[in-house]
Amino acid sequence: MQVQINTDHNIDGRESLVARITEIVESSLSRVSAHITRVEVHVTDEDGRKSGQNDKRCVMEARIEGRQPVAVTEHANTLHEAVNGAAERLTHLIDSVLGRAVQSERSRDSFGPKSG
Repeated sequence: MQVQINTDHNIDGRESLVARITEIVESSLSRVSAHITRVEVHVTDEDGRKSGQNDKRCVMEARIEGRQPVAVTEHANTLHEAVNGAAERLTHLIDSVLGRAVQSERSRDSFGPKSG
């Protein structure tokens, strides 16, 4: 699973920030990482130099093998909270997408012709 981090001009994208975000993404998605080819993370500070409520935004998009990409957005007071929240949301969404696919396959198998 490849992780790509993008920051806006209001966020200093130092190596330590990139490493921390990558660690959060890899840890959160470890159970489903075999199904994911790439995760793109976009972090922004919507108010720039001004401080504001929930002005940090994290958008995560996952490319899942054989499926359409899925994305989530999380707003928070800090980048850390936004990244953690988005990673949690993305994990739940991917679990749901993969769970529906497994249920759909089981449903097709149970209604298909039976040999015997």
